Amino acid sequence: MKQAISWPGALAATGGAILASTAGPASAEQPQPWEITLQPAASPIMEMIHSFNNGLLIVVTLIVLFVLALLIVVMVRFNARRNPVPSKTSHNTLVEVVWTVLPILILVGIAVPSFSLLLAQHDPARAVPNYDPETAITIKATGSQWFWTYTYPDHNDLEFDSLMLTDAEITDPVKEPRLLAVNNQMVVPIGTVVHMQVIGADVIHSFTVPSLGFKIDAIPGRLNETWFLVEREGVYYGQCSELCGRDHAFMPIAVWAVSPEKFDAWVAAAADDLDLAYAALEDGAAPEVAPQAPEGGAELAPAANN
Repeated sequence: MKQAISWPGALAATGGAILASTAGPASAEQPQPWEITLQPAASPIMEMIHSFNNGLLIVVTLIVLFVLALLIVVMVRFNARRNPVPSKTSHNTLVEVVWTVLPILILVGIAVPSFSLLLAQHDPARAVPNYDPETAITIKATGSQWFWTYTYPDHNDLEFDSLMLTDAEITDPVKEPRLLAVNNQMVVPIGTVVHMQVIGADVIHSFTVPSLGFKIDAIPGRLNETWFLVEREGVYYGQCSELCGRDHAFMPIAVWAVSPEKFDAWVAAAADDLDLAYAALEDGAAPEVAPQAPEGGAELAPAANN
């Protein structure tokens, strides 16, 4: 007795196997070879983009199948062999009303969730449950030919440049992917809304990280703003997505998401020694913060030995 085959289930299983075979251990962080889908979501906005994209794909598929069915019916029922004397019908009121009203309804149905997504991209409260503006942080990215400068205005205006690592500077191809790794990553805390301010210093650039679901132009003289929230730790890569000159292809973006505790320690340590702060994050330890002298300029007394 032959076993019945569930074609939808078989297609779903086959698609899942293909995606699983092509996805690497860092599939949510950077592009993968032969990737044909959106990068896995690592932020609430990207999850909404995934849902909208999947829903739209279903709608488009149904429309294509419907049009294909109509074409087959026309070829079978109204070919020259079956209709040696062609019909002289010039119009059909019902058909004309349907093919006018139905597309309008489809477009309205697509517009409602698209506007909801568009508004959420500008308002964290629409995508983040129990959003508290007081817990958000602000980071400014300035695009220059051909590197990024990150400024943390909420943390004593900490500022540093981020440049792509050359082939000679890469020491670990797994942790430092070619054309994506940088010398100084933009470090952010997970579970925290980051207000991203973006501006260009010379020409138009575009600050884009696909897995986090944002793309915003960096325009000289104009401060653009977006937001994102990283849901899990890791390094998420992007690239400048606006032609900006000779080295446009060598202007990557690296967002390093860590726990809030590690972020606070990194910010404190980076104010004194940026390289030491990154090295401590690499080792998985909280960066050590240099002791500060008390007010008045007095030096710290050494701890007494018991």
